[in-house]
Amino acid sequence: MAQNQLLHPQNAPHSDVEDIKRRSNYLRGSLEETLENVITGSIPEDDNRLMKFHGSYMQDDRDLRNERHKQKLEPAYQFMLRVRAAGGVVTPEQWLMMDRIARENANGTIRLTTRQSFQLHGVIKWNMKKTIREVNDALLSTLAACGDVNRNVMCNPNPYQSEVHSEVYDWARKVSDHLDPKTRAYHEIWLDGEKILDSQDTGEEVEPIYGPVYLPRKFKIGMAVPPSNDVDVFSQDLGYIAIIEDGKLKGFNVSVGGGMGMTHGDPKTYPQISQVIGFCTPEQMIEVAEKTVMIQRDYGDRAVRKHARFKYTIDDRGIEWFVNELHQRLGWKLQDARAYHFDHNGDRYGWVKGSNGKWHFTLFIQNGRIKDEDGYQLMTGLREIAKVHNGDFRLTANQNLIIGNISTSKKKRIEGLIAQFGLTDGDHHSALRRSSMACVALPTCGLAMAESERYLPSLIDKMEPMLEEAGLRDKEIVIRMTGCPNGCARPMLAEIAFIGKAPGKYNMYLGGGHTGNRLNKLYKENIGETEILDTLKPMVNQYAKERQSGEHFGDFVIRAGFVKEVHRGQDFHS
Repeated sequence: MAQNQLLHPQNAPHSDVEDIKRRSNYLRGSLEETLENVITGSIPEDDNRLMKFHGSYMQDDRDLRNERHKQKLEPAYQFMLRVRAAGGVVTPEQWLMMDRIARENANGTIRLTTRQSFQLHGVIKWNMKKTIREVNDALLSTLAACGDVNRNVMCNPNPYQSEVHSEVYDWARKVSDHLDPKTRAYHEIWLDGEKILDSQDTGEEVEPIYGPVYLPRKFKIGMAVPPSNDVDVFSQDLGYIAIIEDGKLKGFNVSVGGGMGMTHGDPKTYPQISQVIGFCTPEQMIEVAEKTVMIQRDYGDRAVRKHARFKYTIDDRGIEWFVNELHQRLGWKLQDARAYHFDHNGDRYGWVKGSNGKWHFTLFIQNGRIKDEDGYQLMTGLREIAKVHNGDFRLTANQNLIIGNISTSKKKRIEGLIAQFGLTDGDHHSALRRSSMACVALPTCGLAMAESERYLPSLIDKMEPMLEEAGLRDKEIVIRMTGCPNGCARPMLAEIAFIGKAPGKYNMYLGGGHTGNRLNKLYKENIGETEILDTLKPMVNQYAKERQSGEHFGDFVIRAGFVKEVHRGQDFHS
């Protein structure tokens, strides 16, 4: 980027998306008129850009494209709707609402995302306003679930694991609320002007944090409580690592500049892991978040969207520049970072008793999809549990689900329902499957180049025998798959990753850190299932025979020379 753009990014040429936002009158655009157009199930691209801020993407069923084209019909347009709750915690009543609208207004399934949000797929245009209103009636929201704003704030999903976890969850909610867009457009368009979640209406249209054109790209925040890095804190634009001393929350180490997305064949784009820059007290963290977001607002690249994420803002100017800018805006300095340790980034399944004396049960949900299948009535079982449950449900960062806060008096009843519907903590699955994650990809994602959610389970079916034979069935190996390089399932941090390149073809990456602290590296390009299995089998056998005590697979493939160690995104392609 030219030096004058680095120093004065507001003077650089702007992309068409920036113009759309600027003309939108704080995200209104022509959405109201568009939604009333009964001629087509689609919406214009300008409005589709704005829809993201309201929590939705227009998609179409790619399985039906060719057939509908032959019939001279427009594509089967539909909308993905994302519902967010900070930290992924919802009530049984809210769960029942999601279950009902999924069956009535969507494709009959619920998708738990890798950011602890809900996704509904298959919502048609005529049902959008009704669906969003019902979400808000249940005191949840789709606002800022997508778009060039701060997304759902992630944190450990179990506030009652300890008093510290409860405090961290409370701070996650406060940060999320503080960074919500203030525009009234959402309430005007979807809620007929009612401000169900807006209790601080000043009557003045203003975005004090974002300004009239919001951020150059999306912004992500995650909060980790060591020793668990379940939120993959180093993948976040802004990460907070809880520092616990003598059982008390002292504050947070602050990390900045993470991000997973890249573009195949473009070495100027790359995933990045964040850098720890210091420590703040809990009372200071909201101000740190606000000022960090505002720095990205003022200095992020608004000309090239592929270069607009916060990681590039920092990498272009240097971490020292960012720290100085942050301190100047804060009017005070971060303290030195404090010691911490991560030992895993997965979920812990089954029953656990919380600090408040209540019980929690973590279910394994393969790739986050809640649906009924022959022999496994997952959606129905959770619906029946929600009807009697007086605690909560927690969506984990690994697409699993915790039935939380179960009272002793309800535990036996819920245990019975878990058994009746065959719901499982995944103990009969291999550790590899329980450590797996996939994005949605085909048929709904317009960016997907290959299958992901629909294919990864069958690939694992074929990998499990080789792991069993090698004596590694119970060895956790983080494996992730995406249909494109945007990184929605955070594949660039996995020990084994497959990123879609074309139908049935994937780039294979190896060597990510087991605790999410290291990027992986391209090992083979554009390969199909046969070559994937032929490549992995001897490698897995070698790992079984030669691994050192406590050595994870990602560490082994580096030590054995299969790939180089990668700690910075600038080295990802080299």
